[in-house]
Amino acid sequence: MKNLQNLDYLAVVIYMLLMAGIGLFLGKFVKNVSDYFKGGNAIPWVSGAISNFMTKFSTFIFVAYAGIAYTDGMIAVTLIWSTVVPALVGAFVFAKRWRRAGIITPMEYLETRFSPLVRQIFSWSGVAFKILDNMVRLYALALFVNAATGISLEASILTCGIIVALYTIAGGLWAVVITDVVQFVILIVATLILLPLTIEAGGGLSQIFSKMPTHFNWFNGSKGMPVYIIVYYLMILIKYSGNWTFIQRFYSVKDEKAGKKQALLSAAFFFIFPFIFLFPSIVARQIIPDLQNPEMAYVSICLKLLPQGIMGLMVAAMFAATMSVLSGEYNVTAGVLTKDIYQRVFKPNATDQQLLWVGRSMTLFLGVLITMGALFVGGFGGAFEANKLFTGLFALPMTIPLILGVLLKRPSPVGAIATVVVGIITGLILNSTSSISWELGTLIEIMVCVTVFLASGIKKSPDAGYLQRVKAFFMKINTPLREDQKPIEDWSFQRSMNRLYAIALLVVGLLFMGMSVPSISDKSGMSSFVAGIICIVLAAIMWSLNQKKSQDKNIENLNA
Repeated sequence: MKNLQNLDYLAVVIYMLLMAGIGLFLGKFVKNVSDYFKGGNAIPWVSGAISNFMTKFSTFIFVAYAGIAYTDGMIAVTLIWSTVVPALVGAFVFAKRWRRAGIITPMEYLETRFSPLVRQIFSWSGVAFKILDNMVRLYALALFVNAATGISLEASILTCGIIVALYTIAGGLWAVVITDVVQFVILIVATLILLPLTIEAGGGLSQIFSKMPTHFNWFNGSKGMPVYIIVYYLMILIKYSGNWTFIQRFYSVKDEKAGKKQALLSAAFFFIFPFIFLFPSIVARQIIPDLQNPEMAYVSICLKLLPQGIMGLMVAAMFAATMSVLSGEYNVTAGVLTKDIYQRVFKPNATDQQLLWVGRSMTLFLGVLITMGALFVGGFGGAFEANKLFTGLFALPMTIPLILGVLLKRPSPVGAIATVVVGIITGLILNSTSSISWELGTLIEIMVCVTVFLASGIKKSPDAGYLQRVKAFFMKINTPLREDQKPIEDWSFQRSMNRLYAIALLVVGLLFMGMSVPSISDKSGMSSFVAGIICIVLAAIMWSLNQKKSQDKNIENLNA
């Protein structure tokens, strides 16, 4: 299997510089901790939806799910479509509640809804889980880079970790969202270039489907059994609904309506793109039938079909996918460390500037810790199995009180804490019992956690102060936002952001065109060249519309 060439490395370096440059540029707009952790409630809903989508699709998809696609076929798409459900539930259930809550971190509401102790327990345990969860993502990215470049696993992890930390530390949530949008363009364009090349290499769609193994259906193998799929969908619904970055996007937009539109657009992305992402790995079974490691299916088909330069862009796209996730996770987790732990426990009177400095320091701390921990993920049986294990043991017990607590009044603080303790113990026992399948064990754990949490609400709390606090909280999240509670648009800032988008699209377009030159006579090179032109045209349109709106705003101000 061939490795990257000099032109490929140049593409990756340019991409890395672009991401770091965006983060450093946005740093000058971050004035306070609200800007850093929730974008001043001014994140556009379209950008928020793209960011929400990108922060859920890391290289994990192109390693773990690609391995399932190579081995078992369409069931990989069936499993990944589980992400559509929490987006739809978010649109109609959670979006308005999280926006009305008026919080800076997902853990902040727990003190009002339950107690200070619950907030601390969930903050500390949640940070620990986030570190484990993101170790898996970084490990998956390192596997991809290692296979494509021959660079050691350690060097791959270190390089990616440094870049993500740089732009997230500097620009906060705005850097996360804007780089997500740019990375979205790179990822989609790169995968759309690979898709027709894969179809051509497979002899056309009719030939591909005629040669496809009969077991490559939507419900194949042990992962395609109805019980497995139901439990997996339920697990993802719980995990995503309580995912900190998922919640953060809801309370970072202007109002409830924007939150709902953001979730619906996210659901559309989750439904459309998984098939495009995984189809090359399914066809790879016919083109490269003797892969020793199925998780290398996607990188193998890329290396086989993409010419020099274009392969570099694909590797950049893989960086894009995982760096989007990591940057979002770093930001929201640093927010919990800063607001829920540092300020709440150690320095209640900290100034906004001190909190901003601590937030950036915490982002760096997380980057270092996750980078170090990623080296040990291989010992858990690979990316997919490690993700399942960590989710079952930690995410479910910690997430169930978080999401049900914003829906139900009766469950008590004791119930929230008991759910975590009993849930983790139950998960440890079930996962260490070889006679119990993963799906049965996970279902039992979910039922135990929900039962413990609901049972705590059977008897009404005698604490009148607590009951009044809970009543006020639910009144707040059930009351629509007033106009004076919504942020006022800062056009000068928005104009700068639109210009940044346009410049970033221009650079991406030039990058695709430049990398296509050596292979311009091939379909891949021509596709990349055309993609570059489209990006440049979009950049010109965006710049022109931004200039026109600026002129309209100036006229409006003069008339006022």
